[in-house]
Amino acid sequence: MPPDALTPERILEATEDVLRRYGPAKATVVDVARALGVSHGSVYRHFSSKAALREAVTQRWLDQSHTRLAAVAEGTGPAPERLAAWLETLFAAKRHKAGSDPELFATYVALTGEHSGVVNRHITTMLGQLARIVGDGAQRGEFPASGPAADPETAARTVWDATCRFHDPRYAAEWHAAEALPAFGALRDLVLRGLTATG
Repeated sequence: MPPDALTPERILEATEDVLRRYGPAKATVVDVARALGVSHGSVYRHFSSKAALREAVTQRWLDQSHTRLAAVAEGTGPAPERLAAWLETLFAAKRHKAGSDPELFATYVALTGEHSGVVNRHITTMLGQLARIVGDGAQRGEFPASGPAADPETAARTVWDATCRFHDPRYAAEWHAAEALPAFGALRDLVLRGLTATG
């Protein structure tokens, strides 16, 4: 591959393939370089270390869900409908990742454990999107100002924590069980009722 054709995006795509094939414990930068047909020094020109490369792959994976969720959070529809859609989109994305490519999903679970800074930034982004929806609902009177929505940041954290069974990878083994979707629906509805309660 000509040097000018080697981009960070190409490297990250190749890294995903290598991680899928070898897993996070055995995959090396040399494996990535070999898959690209370049020297490992060429990879290091874009990513300074193996840790930097693995962190970038983890960030890329988490960012893929941010865009879809941001579109929901930044919508103009009623806040309760947006919140329901946001939670549904998050759960659907996690279920899809875990079910369609379980080897790579397991790899990412391991990588997120290594890169708490990346995970913390991801959670901060998610909480910001939730707080935006809740804040919009409070401003419009869709969520009573006297209820939990009076403090959108705290409400967002509460919603995130309450729904962790449906987005935290530790629960991935449960996501395709027959009862998962009904349980998710019941929790989503409970969250919405809690935010619309008047104290």
